[in-house]
Amino acid sequence: MSLAFVIIAGLTAASAVAAMALRNLVHCALSLVVMFAGLAGLYLQLGAEFVGFVQVIVYIGAVAILIVFAILLTRGMEQPAPARITTATPWAVSIAVAAFFVMAGAAVNSRKFEKPSAAPALQASPGTSKQGASAISVKSLGVRLMGDYVVPLQVLGLLLTAAMIGAVIIAMPERKGEGGGGEEVDRG
Repeated sequence: MSLAFVIIAGLTAASAVAAMALRNLVHCALSLVVMFAGLAGLYLQLGAEFVGFVQVIVYIGAVAILIVFAILLTRGMEQPAPARITTATPWAVSIAVAAFFVMAGAAVNSRKFEKPSAAPALQASPGTSKQGASAISVKSLGVRLMGDYVVPLQVLGLLLTAAMIGAVIIAMPERKGEGGGGEEVDRG
């Protein structure tokens, strides 16, 4: 384990805790962006370049920015209600500890199983060898995504754009007196 990996892991964990603990929503969202960037750095350290770059593009470039815009567009001028003190802390800690042990057990036992070969749907490009999943490069995945799966990617982009426009329209405050008359007319 390298020093860079330890530093990035510590930064990722600290920003995840900050995202949960801070009271200001904008600060929480920015901590979430740092956590996503730390995860991308961890993926790159582990040699999963494609997953790391997708983490940057999808989560930092789209999801985190969408969260920040949603917070900024929906914030009202009213004062927030005081936070309630919860009595569920022992349950939360026990569930978190149990989840940690389950994931740690899965990570320890994962070394016992043989690694699967490359999936048949992802054939290696002509320039790569057919030794397994490690032979699939980012370039061959990009060629597949921009070749066979370009239409689903475009449809997904349109769907996300429509969702963003809908979120902005829902978040916009209604103006009184719109429509010229100043009074609403019952059309029932």
